[in-house]
Amino acid sequence: MATWAIGDIQGCHDELGRLLDKIRFDPAADTLWFCGDLVNRGGQSLQVLRLVKSLGERAIVVLGNHDLSLLAIAERDEQGQAKVNPELREVLFAPDRDALLDWLRARPLLHVDRVLDFMLVHAGLAPQWTVERAEHAAREVEHCLRGDGARRLLLSMFGNKPDRWHPRLQGTDRLRATINVMTRMRYCDVRGRIAYHEKGPPGTQKPGLYPWFEVPGRAERGIRIVCGHWSTLGRFQGMGVYAIDGGCVWGGELIALRLDGDEPQFAALESTRPRPPGKFIA
Repeated sequence: MATWAIGDIQGCHDELGRLLDKIRFDPAADTLWFCGDLVNRGGQSLQVLRLVKSLGERAIVVLGNHDLSLLAIAERDEQGQAKVNPELREVLFAPDRDALLDWLRARPLLHVDRVLDFMLVHAGLAPQWTVERAEHAAREVEHCLRGDGARRLLLSMFGNKPDRWHPRLQGTDRLRATINVMTRMRYCDVRGRIAYHEKGPPGTQKPGLYPWFEVPGRAERGIRIVCGHWSTLGRFQGMGVYAIDGGCVWGGELIALRLDGDEPQFAALESTRPRPPGKFIA
């Protein structure tokens, strides 16, 4: 009865299958945590969605920025949907699209397991968030995504403002700020202001910016955190954080992390995809 977390798949269905073979995943007994970005860029997003959905309660998935983008595109008219890349069009015009998208929209932004002592989030947390504050912020967004306000939120969630979460934010700005933190953040300043355009590995950022998990004065959380989103950070362990986006779609690796043992254990599948020129993978 193992529990494994798996990094950003981004449509890499074949690699996911080989990784599950490598870790000897047993769908009758084991549980998989997916840290978001199931779709886009790898060419097999439809197959990934069908596979992960088929796992039922054996799969815990948090939403990533690419997953939310797919849900937003699905709210456009048919002509607008037809303009996106072929990989996402395959999802949007599949016979089971509604079942897949309804399932995806019902996934959380944040998952907390106090027995395993792990939290799962796609990108990161605001510096001032305790576990309880982060859970509350996530539930606000999830409630909207699963209710009558879903379409309005999905069509208005894009944008870099506000660029930090604040308790006085209201309405769409509050929800957008939470989404930006949990699905887009890598670096921020001491006030939690997100540096959206900083995407390199630590040490390449501008002065005054910190990886979100190293911000001075950040809240004490008392729980280990698994995240993805940051392919140039790659496999990382430190500060109570386990980062597992290995950049599989960019020719890196697809990473799994076993959570239920005395100490977390990494496993990985090397990608055979070509690395784009100039693309740095940790």
